[in-house]
Formats: sequence, C-alpha cells, structure tokens
Amino acid sequence: MRNTWTFHSAGQLIFGNGAVQQLGRRCVERDWHRAVVIADKNLVQAGIVARVEESLHQAKIAVSVFAEGEPEPSVALAVRAAEHAAVFHPQVIIGLGGGSNIDLAKIAAVLVKHGQPAAYDPSQFFSFNNVPGPIMPIIGIPTTAGTGSEVSHAAVLTDTQNHIKVSTLSNHLRPALALVDPELTYTCPPKVTADSGIDALTHAIEALTAIDFTQLPIPPEEDVAYSGSHPLGDSLAEKAIELVGKHLAGAVADGSNKVAREGMALASTLAGLAFSNCAVALVHALEYPLGAVLHCSHGAGNGLLLPYVMRFNLATKTAAFAKIAYLLGEDTRGCSEQEAAERSIVAVERLRKQIGIPERIRDLGGTREQLPTFAAKAFAIKRLRDVNPRVASEADLLGILEAAF
Repeated sequence: MRNTWTFHSAGQLIFGNGAVQQLGRRCVERDWHRAVVIADKNLVQAGIVARVEESLHQAKIAVSVFAEGEPEPSVALAVRAAEHAAVFHPQVIIGLGGGSNIDLAKIAAVLVKHGQPAAYDPSQFFSFNNVPGPIMPIIGIPTTAGTGSEVSHAAVLTDTQNHIKVSTLSNHLRPALALVDPELTYTCPPKVTADSGIDALTHAIEALTAIDFTQLPIPPEEDVAYSGSHPLGDSLAEKAIELVGKHLAGAVADGSNKVAREGMALASTLAGLAFSNCAVALVHALEYPLGAVLHCSHGAGNGLLLPYVMRFNLATKTAAFAKIAYLLGEDTRGCSEQEAAERSIVAVERLRKQIGIPERIRDLGGTREQLPTFAAKAFAIKRLRDVNPRVASEADLLGILEAAF
C-alpha cells in the first residue's frame, strides 16, 4: 500500500491576458539569448508567431522559427524539428501552439540534449522514465485550450509504421516556464476549440475518477508515470470540470467571447496539472490506436470515447461521477448517488453533441473489424490500465469499443 503521493508542475506558470509580452524578459532573467520557436504555418498566418518574435527581439534574443508543426505529429517530424534546433544551437526551445507543437518542442529538447545528432531516434525515450536527465529548457505557450502540455510531463507522437500514438513521459519534460495567455486562443477555429476543450474535460474526469493513490497496484518503492487520485489533483480536476461546463460551449459558439476563452484557458491548465500527476486511463489507452488509424484529432477521439468509458467505470467511482454531474451543472437535488452519477454521462453526451464531437466510431470511418486490434493495442498500455479505477480485461476494452461503434 502506498502512503504518499507526489505533485509536479512547470518550473513557473504565468497566466493571464498579455502574458506573452513577458516572454523576452523572462528569457533574459534566465540568461537565455538564443531561442528556437516550434510553431506551424497557421500561427504564422494568424500573426501569433510575429507577436512571439517581437517580444524576443525586443529583448535582443536571437530567434529561429521551425513552422512545420502539424496535428498529431509523426516521429519523423520530431526528428526534423530536433535537427533544425541543433543547427541553431539554442539555449531554450519554445513550443508555441496546441499540444502537438509543444510536444514537438519537448521531444526536440530531449533529442538535442541526449540524442545522437547523426541519427536522432525518439523511440529510445518512449514510455515512462526513459529520459536520462535534464533536457534543454522548454517554454510552453499554448494557443488552444485543451492539452495542458505546457505544464505536463508527457509528449505524444504518431508512430506511422505501427499505426499507434506513442508517449514519452518524464518529469524532465515539464517546461521550465509556461506562459498561458488567453488572448492567443481568440483565433482558434471552432472545431479546434471543441476538440481541445473536450480533451481538457477528459483529462479532468480521468484524473478525478482514477484509482486512489493508496490502491495503485505498483510497489511503493517504484516510480510511476501517474500517482492515482489524490487531494490536490482532485481539487484541480474539479475546478477544471466546472470551468469546462460553464465555458466550452460558449467558446465554440463565439470565439470572441473573452470570458469563455479565459475560462477555458484556465480549465486546460488546471486539467493538465491534474492528469499529469494523477492519471489518464482507459479513454486515452483506447484513443491511441483508434486515433492513429482513423486520423482523428486526439481531442475528438477522447471526446467520442469518454461517455462509454465513464459508463464502464460508473459503479466503481459512483460518488465521483455524482460530483461530476453537479460540477457540469446538472440539477441533482433529490437524486440518489447512483442517479446523480448517471447524469454525469448525460451531461457529457449533451455537451459533446452541442459542440459537434463525433458520437460513434463509425462516424470517423472506422469498421467493426478494426475493433479487436484497437482493443489489443490499448490493453498493451499497462501504465494506463493500472490507474483506471476498474480492472479491465482485453474483452472489456473490446466491449467498450463495440458500445461506441
């Protein structure tokens, strides 16, 4: 039995409108004078890369931009990002954009510090605790509200050869500085807002309903990727769920809604802190093979699967699901705990429909014949099964997928 839990975050978190304007001076404080920015062409066109460059140039920091980021980035793209960075010899790597770009920055920072320049190989760092030591400093600047990558210890790439998404997890991956500026999300399109927002909700719900840290089926002396549910993570997850319930639909409907944008930016960061310490579980395990094959965004895949996994876990964490219903605005007065818990699923399904998240695997072009392979690959991700509150067999995972088909 474990008697302790742990909590980690980014080295420093700066949150609020206009936070990106502090970038240059925060780099100077840390004696960083050469920076590589990992971004994408959409952010160049939106003028967001220029805003970042302006702050850096005002502080007399040399900048090189890698603007080849793309959704669900491949292992090969991470290698190209690292090669670009290595040529410039930066002192810091800045991930600007959604979780995909920040994850690229993380892997590039690992490769530049610990890889072999002639043959960068991200696979040697996959899974948990395979990063051998501190990496090149990272700054995470999100332009979407969803992944929480600016504070998390995870980086996800797509292994196109094996048709699965792969994670690198290490507390060395947590950015030295997270600048969360809600203003940078104003240009985020409705679909990306929806996909990333439901991703934040998934993070918070999986963190809150994870196995309790005292019940984690791993010897206390072993380091773990996720600690399981604990009081600090619970408080962060609960606030994130409440914020998503209040603000996600509004942010999708009207991207200029400043209150909704700020609420979702905060929800994303809080959910990132919660899940990266407590857990993500079966939703993510199932999404990794499904998303890689069906080429949906990580958020859309998570949002599709979330209610079905909630249904599987309901009896094991009834009280937590009852609280989720309340946090999402359901009127649970007069309800039994079981009835309230059921309403959490109704609330998620309603929100999912309202913001346009696909409801069935077949809506993504998936076939029933693919489901056993998805289940087998998900079952192989033991670190995510270990933190799920209900023990799941491969047959259970297939049953969840069949329900979602």
